[in-house]
Amino acid sequence: MKKQQVVVKRDGSSRRSSSSTSSSVVRTVRYGECQKNHAANIGGYAVDGCREFMASGEEGTAEALTCAACGCHRNFHRREVETEVVCEYTPPNNTYQR
Repeated sequence: MKKQQVVVKRDGSSRRSSSSTSSSVVRTVRYGECQKNHAANIGGYAVDGCREFMASGEEGTAEALTCAACGCHRNFHRREVETEVVCEYTPPNNTYQR
């Protein structure tokens, strides 16, 4: 189960021209491998090998922030953010009447 968060932001300018431009930004957040150092208290470095965050519970609950595989908080997992910007442009209506 992959943890994802999608944020969509639309920016449609309401100008009084015959052309229109709108853009949207889509951000996808994924949590990768666990980076918690389990041997920090003895001065060493050891990670548990958890490859991907899997939520222990449903979205909106406290268990959703705990990894089912390794048991640590989601903040210990590497955060990967993918950003995609989509721009849509409609050319002006060039209708000339003579």
